[in-house]
Amino acid sequence: MINTVAFDADDTLWHNERIFLSAKEKYKALLARYHEPAWIEERLDATEMRNIKHFGYGIKGFTLSMIETAVELTEGRVKGHEIKDIVGFAHEMLASPINLLEGVRETVESLHNNYRLMVITKGDLFDQETKIARSGLGDYFDEVEIVSEKTKGVYETVLSRHQVPKFEFVMVGNSLKSDVLPVLELGAKAVHVPYETEWFHERVNPEKLGDLAIDTLPSIDGLTEWLEARAG
Repeated sequence: MINTVAFDADDTLWHNERIFLSAKEKYKALLARYHEPAWIEERLDATEMRNIKHFGYGIKGFTLSMIETAVELTEGRVKGHEIKDIVGFAHEMLASPINLLEGVRETVESLHNNYRLMVITKGDLFDQETKIARSGLGDYFDEVEIVSEKTKGVYETVLSRHQVPKFEFVMVGNSLKSDVLPVLELGAKAVHVPYETEWFHERVNPEKLGDLAIDTLPSIDGLTEWLEARAG
């Protein structure tokens, strides 16, 4: 029987990718006098992918990638005020309000009385802790784990640290790559709740899924019923 439910944070509990997409549009407009928007985005994505191993996930790493890409694309001709504008995009992102996805608050509140609730999320430690506090959901979670990656080994370590048997655990998230596949590989349960858009870094080749059966919900407000069906 499942008694521990863990949630991803960004784009599972609250909107996050929208903030990055908005900043990316402003960035492309800023550098439009140097290159075509499509080429700017392609180079930024490549830089971001390359830098994840150095800077990790989150707004700060994304900002460093924007600055690096701007210097490379302009061959060093980028202006100081343009760099300042890029830093300004980061300030706007960090100050963005926390907008919960539909049904999240009601679901978390209802599960809080019957399950041990966790957050397991990637990203910058300070930024993620701040978002959890500003979300108004912090008091509902028994544990919060902010990790640099989500792999089978990382999940195994987290469950061991909190003494959670894998057969009593379910992970809920929007990413097949990070929230579902490594958890299933571990032998635990996972529920996929797709978000309106998918970050390019989290895309999974359909061939990798094969005939794997994945529990998918159109929205998080179906989670309570899903759990009740397993309990029954």
